[in-house]
Amino acid sequence: MMRARFFDAGDAIRWDSFCHGAHGATFLHSRAFLSYHGNRFVDRSVVVERHDEWLGVIPAAEHPGDPSTVVSHPGATYGGMVHHGRLRGGRMLQALNSALALWASAGYERLQYKAVPYIYQLSPAQEDLYALFRAGAARYRSDLSSCIDLQYRLPVSERRKRGRKKALRACVQLTQGTDHLAALWPVLADNLERNHDAAPVHTLGEMSLLAARFPEHIEVMTAQVDGSVEAGIVLFLGQTVAHAQYIASSEAGYAVNALDLLFDGAIEHSVRSGKRYFDFGISTEEHGRILNEGLAQFKNEFGAGGIVYEHYEMNLKEGGNAA
Repeated sequence: MMRARFFDAGDAIRWDSFCHGAHGATFLHSRAFLSYHGNRFVDRSVVVERHDEWLGVIPAAEHPGDPSTVVSHPGATYGGMVHHGRLRGGRMLQALNSALALWASAGYERLQYKAVPYIYQLSPAQEDLYALFRAGAARYRSDLSSCIDLQYRLPVSERRKRGRKKALRACVQLTQGTDHLAALWPVLADNLERNHDAAPVHTLGEMSLLAARFPEHIEVMTAQVDGSVEAGIVLFLGQTVAHAQYIASSEAGYAVNALDLLFDGAIEHSVRSGKRYFDFGISTEEHGRILNEGLAQFKNEFGAGGIVYEHYEMNLKEGGNAA
């Protein structure tokens, strides 16, 4: 008999072992990643099991601003159900129903579900989206990202090629390594404040902690002008995807098109590393309702096309049955 139960701290090692190699799982699903948040969130992650066999897991927590809502996961870009192929077809309907019933029985009224984009999946694993549809969930947010299929890359624009040549003429030097985080972070903070009136989601201390925990999954590439870090990218690496979590350039970096050379190097590195996709990240704001067309065009000119990061919502009191 399939049942859902809440994650317990004693499950952490088994959870991370289960997520390793699971369909659609990345290091963002791991307890090692989620735990860096400390006590910032009330955890409501779910284990779906049959007897003592784990069938699937969903990282989730209480919405920090609305205790009636559970989110999968408020501290991660995505966080849907992951499994090893045992939740195909009707079994996924049963698994999601059991999780929905568990959250509803705990008093939650609403679920917000951040689906895992297909590019992160080792093999097709979108049964959860069908189960959400059957349960009455609706898409309430859709963010557009620019992504290169490294096996079928679209043409690179002449403007980006010229930018790369300009950076080479300016003797921009590329470096790689998390030891450049401290030099990159002021550039990133200034860039976000100047262009978006925002701050990095992670502090330098948090990113340094994550980089130390996940040396195989976090890479830092920077561009130096006259020995000074003037641009950089923080890459989050899945088994199939190199994702640009942070992109930044100073005014001095923009003046010599440092990002053009930097992305060229990062993309080539991703090809050599055996990745299938290079994801630049989203170019949308206001929950997807505003598209930064200039930013999207800049990314697309490297040979990228569009993918979406989808978010679903449902009323756990009125729905919650993928019949």
